[in-house]
Amino acid sequence: MARWEPNASQRLSEAALELFAERGYENTTVQDIAQRAGLAKSSFFRHFKDKRDVLFGEDALLEPLLAGIAAAPPQAGPLQVMGYALDAVGQEVFISERRSAVARRRTVIDAHPDLQEREGLKSMSLTAALSAAMERRGAPGPLAEVSAQLGILALKMAYERWTEPENTDGFAVVARQAITEVEDAISAVRSRAQ
Repeated sequence: MARWEPNASQRLSEAALELFAERGYENTTVQDIAQRAGLAKSSFFRHFKDKRDVLFGEDALLEPLLAGIAAAPPQAGPLQVMGYALDAVGQEVFISERRSAVARRRTVIDAHPDLQEREGLKSMSLTAALSAAMERRGAPGPLAEVSAQLGILALKMAYERWTEPENTDGFAVVARQAITEVEDAISAVRSRAQ
């Protein structure tokens, strides 16, 4: 096998997702992934720490989310800011060419409790980063935290809908629907509290 192969990281990720779907996460080895990708096992470890890192390695969501928050107009309300963040993720990460890979990733994680736990930890980390970004925009601590949590809720809702096999809408559409539903839920809670 060649020492250097173009797109090795992407090939390894695709091979891993295929094998996780075929054999299950626990029944797939690093060697299996490398072989499927046509690479040496050592190539795998140049790109990933372990097979779980294929699913949770570099967080591709963080930078676009933060960029979207920073790009939101100063007069935007908290959920509008989160809408800008989700728009940025839709333009950079959740693009139509990646939908099948993202859906396979979701299926693998949904089938394995340890991976679900790791996904939850990732969500907590993103929430903390979004809260800090909202504070940098001038939102007081509690408002920044609640805004971040609601933004992550909308992100989760949009992610789940976008990866459903019957969905034909782009991520931006389902993300805006999720933001609207979160806003509607807040209004419903307020009206019942009065």
